[in-house]
Amino acid sequence: MADAKVIPFDDDRSRTGAQRAARRRAPAARRPGPPEEPAEVTALPGAEPGPRGDEGEGAGAQERRPGGWEERISGGLAFLRRRLTGEYEVDDFGFDAELTDQVLMSLLRPVYEKYFRVEVRGVENIPDEGGALIVANHSGTLPLDGLMMQVAVHDHHPRGRHLRLLAADLVFMLPVVNELARKAGHTLACAQDAEALLRRDELVGVMPEGFKGIGKPFGERYKLQRFGRGGFVSTALRAGKPIVPCSIVGAEEIYPMLGNAKTLARLLGVPYFPLTPTFPWLGPLGALPLPTKWTIQFGEPIPTDGYPPEAAEDPMLMFDLTDQVREQIQHTLYKLLVQRRSVFF
Repeated sequence: MADAKVIPFDDDRSRTGAQRAARRRAPAARRPGPPEEPAEVTALPGAEPGPRGDEGEGAGAQERRPGGWEERISGGLAFLRRRLTGEYEVDDFGFDAELTDQVLMSLLRPVYEKYFRVEVRGVENIPDEGGALIVANHSGTLPLDGLMMQVAVHDHHPRGRHLRLLAADLVFMLPVVNELARKAGHTLACAQDAEALLRRDELVGVMPEGFKGIGKPFGERYKLQRFGRGGFVSTALRAGKPIVPCSIVGAEEIYPMLGNAKTLARLLGVPYFPLTPTFPWLGPLGALPLPTKWTIQFGEPIPTDGYPPEAAEDPMLMFDLTDQVREQIQHTLYKLLVQRRSVFF
């Protein structure tokens, strides 16, 4: 099997992105025959015409969804041919846009739409082009919130943009998970990688709470943990890209963490070993997350391009901006919690 082509940093990404988009939009080959009458375009049952705003999918997601069975089969065969012949592209971080669009998003989408029934708000605050740093709260014992945020950006943004998540070292130490994370566009949570992606006009997602947020007890749900030393602010300042706060409600309750088996966690080499009402008491069945109702809200972007280059070295400025982002996320979390009717509906 041929090797995939690697895109260097200095390659023309807009050109290759356009080629991929054109290839995805190319119709399947047809046998010669009489010209067909133009088909009337009708909406799917329950779908609203035009781009969707705070509810549902954006226009870009509708275009990416395959049409009839013939088109799906044709597209699937073409996809398999490209995978077998190596006619696909990955970037320097291992991101495989075609595999993400065709396979990974298709696997995550039913969980997003049917299981967690995610409602997205404020997607218009994500820029149509250029880089931006999306900063979100982290929770849920397992990092499903990052994956759901990735689907939200991909499916609801009018341009169908990809979110490049910054992940902890542990993600890239796990077999299989490591490869899937790279293919999905995730990269190591370090300032160098984040700045490189931002300068390439990518959307970068970061959850500054890290393991402190995802592994906190259920009694501290929706209380933001410390946002580190403000490294994400320094990265955004250096790249001159806006910061978009993101608040996620619903992830805290999927695995109510009532305890932490610290001794077992040390033996396994993991940050914590959660004890929930169902895990490990029910075995593999206890690992099934509770079907909570989620809301993801993207706040107004905080610009950073007006600061001088040396601003990234100003500790007071970084502290102020970090606190501003954290307070905005926390305030939105409280507001969403007051508005929601139930954990599950």
